[in-house]
Amino acid sequence: MIKVSFKELGSIEDSKLKFVAIVTRYKDKWLYVKHKERTTWEIPGGHREENESISYAASRELFEEAGAIKYKIIPICEYAIESDENPYFTESFGGLFYAEVEELNNKFDFEIGEIKLFEDIPENLTYPLIQPLVHKKVIEFLKE
Repeated sequence: MIKVSFKELGSIEDSKLKFVAIVTRYKDKWLYVKHKERTTWEIPGGHREENESISYAASRELFEEAGAIKYKIIPICEYAIESDENPYFTESFGGLFYAEVEELNNKFDFEIGEIKLFEDIPENLTYPLIQPLVHKKVIEFLKE
């Protein structure tokens, strides 16, 4: 079973934050990316590199995966993902961000095959047990 929980900013030790997810709006639609080797959609994001702040990782991933060059990015919260399905994976932590993109350069990371805009969260997701919860968390934040 996979469990996703959300924590206030600063509640998880910074060195444990290894991933970023950036729920993104562009032209009043949700922006999702498709990896070249997959047929599913995902929220832009990825791994934090060594000696990189979690905020910088979010900005870098947004640029690399979506080609965003002009945007506003806001940290929302931190998250924990727990799983008992894989003995080699028990728990991981990351930062959740929201971005409003004004301009794309249409050049994205070599791993990304396509970006697409959606009215709502797409059905065909890479991580269907995680991404709807992350998307919903950002929508709740935006309503506050």
